[in-house]
Amino acid sequence: MYAFLLSTAVIFVAELGDKSQLMAMTFATRYRARDVILAITAATAVVHLASVAIGFWVGTAFADYQDWIAIIAGIAFVIFGLWTLRGDELTDEEAAKARKAKGAAILAVGMAFFLAELGDKTMLATITLATQHGWFGTWVGSTLGMVAADALAIGVGAVLGRKLPERTIKIGAAVLFFLFGAILIAEGLGWIG
Repeated sequence: MYAFLLSTAVIFVAELGDKSQLMAMTFATRYRARDVILAITAATAVVHLASVAIGFWVGTAFADYQDWIAIIAGIAFVIFGLWTLRGDELTDEEAAKARKAKGAAILAVGMAFFLAELGDKTMLATITLATQHGWFGTWVGSTLGMVAADALAIGVGAVLGRKLPERTIKIGAAVLFFLFGAILIAEGLGWIG
């Protein structure tokens, strides 16, 4: 349960202001929100299943080095915080692809999300979480966290017709990443149990 809750929170935060969240808002202007969310869920489940498999393998293979893994994971979270402050934006080409996507909504959106998530910070954060926490809880939690953040963006975008306060979201998400990073580093160094 801890892996599920932690992964849900961390990935929700990681997705705020992320490029794929902006893609979700763009796709929602073209397709029904339900179809966009279903496609995001399917693509995220596949990518995050691969992520937890990698993370679980690293955690198992290096089980005797969990302190080092915690320190490295903490440093990764600090980097994710900096990445969040830098921000992600859709290029004009990516936004045009999202607006002009043809074919079944679920297939078009799902493929776009699958490709966008490969190597993205949410994928890397999921790998990082899975090195130390149960793979199933991490997988389900990370998938739920991402879908919830994207659904929030779609809903708020549809209701308000404008973007979320981007600067506030970036700063808040970065602070949470720095906090998670500091906790992991402190655990790895044995300062907290």
